[in-house]
Order: sequence, then C-alpha cells, then structure tokens
Amino acid sequence: MPVFYQHDINGSTKLGVWHIQEQEDFFLAKVPLQREITHPHKRLQHLAGRYLLQYLFPDFPYELIQIADTRKPFLINEAYHFSISHCGNYAAALVSSNQRVGVDIEISTPKIARILHKFLNEDEKHFLFTYNYHDADDLKMPPGPQHNAIYRLPTLLWSAKEAVFKWHGNGGVDFSEHIRLQPFEFGNEGNINCAFTKFSNTGLMLDYRLFS
Repeated sequence: MPVFYQHDINGSTKLGVWHIQEQEDFFLAKVPLQREITHPHKRLQHLAGRYLLQYLFPDFPYELIQIADTRKPFLINEAYHFSISHCGNYAAALVSSNQRVGVDIEISTPKIARILHKFLNEDEKHFLFTYNYHDADDLKMPPGPQHNAIYRLPTLLWSAKEAVFKWHGNGGVDFSEHIRLQPFEFGNEGNINCAFTKFSNTGLMLDYRLFS
C-alpha cells in the first residue's frame, strides 16, 4: 500500500500521507462517497483522504461525518477530531481523539508569489525577504527545476496558515491579521511558533516537514 509517510505523534494523535496510485474502486470498497463530486481526480483525492481516517484509526466512524456551514467535516460526538488535505496525487489526514487538529499539504509552484500580499503581514514579509530573498522580484523568476527551491519557504508559510485555519474550523479568519507566524530556522523539518489572534492571543506550535 502506498503510505508515503506516517507519524504516530502520540497514542491519541496520528498523521498519514497517502500517495494516490489506486483506482476509485479500491477506496469505494471501504469508503462511502457522501457527496457528489463530478471531477474524477478530485473525487479520487476525496476518497483517499477519507480512507486514511480509518487507516489511522480502524474504528473511525465514517458514517457519522457531517459537513459544517464552513465546509469543515466533523463528527457530532467528537469521538475524533480530524483534518484532511490533498494536493496533486497526495492526500493527508491528521486525526486525534482528544484535541483539535489542522493539516495542509502543498506543492511549491510560482503562483504563490502572486498572493503573498493576501496572507502575509509586514513582519512575515520582512522575515521572508531577509531570509533568502531580496524582494518580491526574486519570486518572479521563470519556473523550472533550478528555480523551484525559491518557492518552498513562501509555500510553507501559506501551508502553515492554512493548517491553522483548518484547526480553527469556524471560518471568518483574516490570514494576515489573525494568523501571525514568528521567525524560525528554515530547514527540511522543524517547528513554527504561531499566535492566533482572532478572539484572544492563542499560542500554537506548528510542525512541518518538506519531502523534496
């Protein structure tokens, strides 16, 4: 089975990443398709993400999943808290029996340069452009294998904020104002301190890992 990555964080919280190589029938044998999804690949991503929930916790009750007005899937009885993400041919799921969670996976692409102003505050822009870029023009280089590395840090900043948004789960979040990332030592894996300020100054610790 193509489990790309699995991390049992502790006895109550587990993370899994699945490399999607199967056809729909593989997932449909175990996973109910709870809503109509017309795009074949998006449907496959959806099924792979749901499949991971029970792969991580065999007693996960698929049949009890509800969808909130914010489009966040949840269990009414909160037997598990969970978050699902998918990108390209990968799906990820983070599941916990005792705390809210949020996960996001992304592929680094040049398009991230066009939306920096939408999700970074001034302090985060300063961190980005003093870490290993001079200014925004450095992110406008033609795409290609030799340039893909320059998009990893800005993509990570976006992904970190997306994970916090999913952790919150109630919508109404301004990514630049309410999710504030602190400077960190950027590497292939590590931690990011975050302040979530929508209602109060809640401190969060985010874990990240790069795979390429």
